[in-house]
Amino acid sequence: MAQPSLFSPGMVQHKESSASEKQLVALGKTLQTLREAESADILVAAVLDYLQAYFDYALVWIGLYDRVDHRLFGKGGTSPSPDQSFLRQKILLKPGDILEQIVVQQRPYGIPDLREESRAGIWQKAAQRFNIQGALLFPIRHRDRCFGVALLGSHLWGVSPRSEEKARLAMVLSSLGAALYQIETDWQRQQVKRPDQPLLTLLHKLRSLPTLAQRLEEVVEQTHLFVAPSRTNVYWFERERRYFWRRVGNRQKAGTVYGVVADLYSASNGIMVQEVNTFYQSLVADQMVAVSEAQSSLRSDVTNRLMQHLKARSLLAAPIIFQNELLGFLSVEGNEARLWEEEEKNFVRGAAQLIALTAPLEEMEENVQRIRTDQALMAGVARSIYSDTDWKAALKTSAEALCARLKAERFLVLLHDRDSGTFEICYQSQPNNRRPVTSPLATLNEVDWQMLERATEPIAIENLEDDLKLLAWRNAFLELGVHSLLVSSTSLGHQLEGLLLIAHEASRTWNGSERSIVQAVAQQVGLILHQWQLQKQADQQQRMHASIQWGITSMQQAATIDRLENMAVQHIAQVLQVPLAALATWTPGRRGGRLSATACTSDKFSLNAEMVLPVHTDPLLQWALQTDGLLPLNVNDLPAETRQWMCGREIGQILVMALRTARDHEPSGVLIVADRQGRKWPERYLNAFAMLVNQLAWCRRHLLLQERTRQQCQELERLNWYKQRRIEDIYRSINSGIRKIADVINQKDALGAMRLQQSLRYLQGSVMPLTRIIKQEQWHLRTAQETAPLAGLLKRTLERVDEIIKQRQLWSQVHNQANASAVLGGDIDKIELISYELMLAACTRAKVGGRIDIWCRPIDDRWLEISITDNGEIEPQLLKDLEDGRSSDLLAPSTLDRPPGLHLAICQALMQQAGGELTIAKLEDERILSRLVLPLAAP
Repeated sequence: MAQPSLFSPGMVQHKESSASEKQLVALGKTLQTLREAESADILVAAVLDYLQAYFDYALVWIGLYDRVDHRLFGKGGTSPSPDQSFLRQKILLKPGDILEQIVVQQRPYGIPDLREESRAGIWQKAAQRFNIQGALLFPIRHRDRCFGVALLGSHLWGVSPRSEEKARLAMVLSSLGAALYQIETDWQRQQVKRPDQPLLTLLHKLRSLPTLAQRLEEVVEQTHLFVAPSRTNVYWFERERRYFWRRVGNRQKAGTVYGVVADLYSASNGIMVQEVNTFYQSLVADQMVAVSEAQSSLRSDVTNRLMQHLKARSLLAAPIIFQNELLGFLSVEGNEARLWEEEEKNFVRGAAQLIALTAPLEEMEENVQRIRTDQALMAGVARSIYSDTDWKAALKTSAEALCARLKAERFLVLLHDRDSGTFEICYQSQPNNRRPVTSPLATLNEVDWQMLERATEPIAIENLEDDLKLLAWRNAFLELGVHSLLVSSTSLGHQLEGLLLIAHEASRTWNGSERSIVQAVAQQVGLILHQWQLQKQADQQQRMHASIQWGITSMQQAATIDRLENMAVQHIAQVLQVPLAALATWTPGRRGGRLSATACTSDKFSLNAEMVLPVHTDPLLQWALQTDGLLPLNVNDLPAETRQWMCGREIGQILVMALRTARDHEPSGVLIVADRQGRKWPERYLNAFAMLVNQLAWCRRHLLLQERTRQQCQELERLNWYKQRRIEDIYRSINSGIRKIADVINQKDALGAMRLQQSLRYLQGSVMPLTRIIKQEQWHLRTAQETAPLAGLLKRTLERVDEIIKQRQLWSQVHNQANASAVLGGDIDKIELISYELMLAACTRAKVGGRIDIWCRPIDDRWLEISITDNGEIEPQLLKDLEDGRSSDLLAPSTLDRPPGLHLAICQALMQQAGGELTIAKLEDERILSRLVLPLAAP
């Protein structure tokens, strides 16, 4: 049988199969090494050996990624140069470099010619030196984290590995990334400190130690072992003098820290709170304070002062708090800057809380004794309050006992004035060589008010200079040397009525027992304040009632309007305790008004009293007239028109109210009061203001009506006297003439005598009605019962208006002449004058050359209707007033106050008195109809 050729296909296939098996065996061994190795150097060395042996690349390099410094550490490889040291250099990654791109994007990258790639950094120079062209870069990654970069370079241009090579490379490099991830995870797990077990051990030891000092020493020792700082200390807080002093440290013997002896932290050289106030506030808020190389939870200036006191460069401090009271803090201090781990912070906080739990045991006996003392104090205070009828003596006893217990200098009881918002000092106690606090204390801002009203326990202010509470009172107390306050409401859980203040001249803290006893005393004092408040309110109401009663009586007794207005404005200003009160008045129907009375105690509240007030356009007056009752305003609400006369520069709050009497009465005035900005109007002041303004309105209306009635009465009396005497004089003159004519008749011939006799009878008939007027109607109208034919009445009426008809060229006609034969009954003289008044009004308003028609129509056997129509113009308001009658507001202007409305209203009233009717209306064809219903004479 012939031997196979060395280059036969079977031989080639066998060789390829043998090489593939070797590749798989080498890959398996490498992966096994990656799974078992525990060192990063061994892992990288195994991968480099595999890459050098089974991949044909001139340049092989692996660099591990440092995330902190963002750089690659070269871990070796192979290159054409005998000097391999550059393969272990550190490469700082820069934005835009290919190596940084691989680390960030975590994707392979191929470079056709590394010599031409400017972004390759040092590898471009190496490629140019060793003639490396094609290059492949692979990220070493696991779970989206990059642990390094592998670089493979070839002398060939644009090298591209086969699929089988890519698979092996990916398998090896991913296994390397997984192994590096596991090593890092194990290392981190080993580095983590677990505080739970040391704290449990510490708690077990503390149970067996009898004294607080031994327990503190054990805590300091265990904390020092766990955290390993330069020193560990427990600082205790001195409330009276407000400083921290080192109570226990891990170096009890005298030594030096930067040349300073350990005695530095004694009570005489403590850390004063005022120097590190932010640090103190953080501890009070139960917050840890950490100062490290990278950061600090305090402001830089506070951090510098604190670290100078402690002579340290790093600090971790945990507050020791029991029942919301700061006892001190546990600190670990380092001479060098360092970063504090979360586990270290947790251990220090836990150790501080263990101290807080064990610290009260030592003070229990002292607290029990203090409680007994406080109970005795409270019993004495309660006895003095309930048994002593003199409340000031009771408060004096309470002040002495409480100030002695709390070692405080001042005791103040404040009562809230709801009217002004201030706090009146109704009692205060202080040393003889100290000035008292000035009363009253200013109004608190909204934040402080809500704080006091919602507080469930007394509010402690340790240092007024640093605390923002009770800001409105800060300067008043600081000027008196007071720096610390304890404030309690006398009615916790209810509306704020009064306050009890305990004041201390030095900055200090107030513990729970001190707050409790102040709260208890405040509740007892609240009983006195409540009784005093009720008595004060009763006195105020009584004084207000007496003042209102006096004002009402004085207004009712005022004889003139000027006296009424001035007295009322002055009294209202006194009752409301305002610097300005003014009364703006006007005559109904007129557009201009004036300030008729003012009461001003300061030129800063002055008004322009000379200015005529535009009633119908001034906004303030119109707002008051449109408001039914009181209207409170702010000066900022007033427009420029009103500020022209209300020009006082300190006017702030304003109250206005119109002078109203009845709903259908027109107001003729507005009362205005003004005070400074921020003035509050208590309810009793508003009620008093409304009551006095209403009384002023009625009294003023009464005087106006009285004055108008008096004037009208005087005018009518004078007019009536004058007309009566003139009529009598005319009557005497005519009678004298008649007698003379009668004498002449007797001397004339028969014809002349007959004519004169006729004239005489005519004159005697004309004068006859004057006899009744002179004798029977001097001061009152009398109703006569007479009869007269309608034709005669119409004739005489037309004769009376004949002259004006001719002057205005009017055309007149009487229709229905057949009805003119009717006979009227009643007071014929007054009926003739009424018909004359209607005809006169119709002729006066008719157009020149117009027409007047008179219609006569019987209604029934008792009444007759006379209708007069004309084509003139009449005021619509006159028609309305004649129909509705005079307004109930006698001061309101009306068309019936002057002719022709006055004359027509009189005629209308006379007709109603006689049982007839007089109406005037406008017809649809725009003519004016005057309708008169007259009584007919009995058959």
